[in-house]
Amino acid sequence: MNLEDRPIGFFDSGVGGISVLKEAIRVLPGENFTYFGDSKNAPYGTRSVDEVKFLTFNAVDFLMKKGIKALVIACNTATSAAIIDLRDKYSAIMPVIGIEPALKPAVEYNRSGKIIIMATPMTLAEAKFNNLMENYKDKAEIVPLPCPGLVELIEDGVIYGETIDRYLEDKINFFKEQGIAAIVLGCTHYPFIKKSLSRILENKVPIIDGSKGTVRQLKRQLIEYNIISKRKECGKVEINNSLINNEIISLSYKLLNPNE
Repeated sequence: MNLEDRPIGFFDSGVGGISVLKEAIRVLPGENFTYFGDSKNAPYGTRSVDEVKFLTFNAVDFLMKKGIKALVIACNTATSAAIIDLRDKYSAIMPVIGIEPALKPAVEYNRSGKIIIMATPMTLAEAKFNNLMENYKDKAEIVPLPCPGLVELIEDGVIYGETIDRYLEDKINFFKEQGIAAIVLGCTHYPFIKKSLSRILENKVPIIDGSKGTVRQLKRQLIEYNIISKRKECGKVEINNSLINNEIISLSYKLLNPNE
């Protein structure tokens, strides 16, 4: 198989990276994709950095055996913990793309109020995130909002209804009274509850995630490495998960193709 025809590997701690994969398929329809979700060990956001690194490298080993030509770490927590080490090991042979909270576009809206960054506790505790926040501290009032338990709900397929509404209201209502400039979704699972969140915010607040910026960088890197697919027809998508059951695979495809 020609290098340019090999799949792009996507990794997430569970089903969250499907939100980034959807954007990649839209922007790069001729590419093949192989996705691996580690739902067996989710959530990563409450684990130690060393645990997350170990699990991430195991997942990347799985994807490497699939013959991938590029790697996307579609998980904020895994990016925070492991992206430097992954690039040290693999960037000489292929692009290695991470993801981070989309704080820059939130600041550029230049709206009054607080910018709320919803993320896992570990993402918010890592130096990578705090360095990002430091870059914008003089331009906006930024409030990190840890959301323990939200990934678990989404992994169980709870993305709408009373349970998710109650969780989000408990997190957001306090800030609604103070004024919200924008909400940044700092976990790739969270875009799947964007409609519920938007309804609670009465569609008055921009809600931003990092998938578009990540996929733009992926496309740039594929061009730079001269490995972008020239295929005219649509590529194939293969989804794998460390949980060996049909429910998690069915949920993954449902999140990828919600109208099917």
